[in-house]
Amino acid sequence: QVQLVESGGGLVQPGGSLRLSCAASRIFFSVYDMGWYRLAPGKQRELVASIASVGNINYADSVKGRFTMSRDNAKNMVYLQMNSLKPEDTAVYYCNAKYSFREYWGQGTQVTVSS
Repeated sequence: QVQLVESGGGLVQPGGSLRLSCAASRIFFSVYDMGWYRLAPGKQRELVASIASVGNINYADSVKGRFTMSRDNAKNMVYLQMNSLKPEDTAVYYCNAKYSFREYWGQGTQVTVSS
């Protein structure tokens, strides 16, 4: 079965950086549009960044200029480099894969930004 496994979350001080990774398995990875979502307590799920199979990248306004998403089709991986982190970035971050009617989610990784 398809698996998406996130890693790289943790506790970081404001202004710090983290790099999230998502490893995909049992999936024809290169055709999937990939996304990073986050869910914070009391808030709705938010699309943070997405990268299409053809490479187009989009960011939420709240993270533009601070976060960078990339993919490595040879390794079946997507990444989210998060710089200048703020307390409001605290959330569980989820990896998402979409192709046609197929959609898969990872289990999430916690990111906490606090001093």
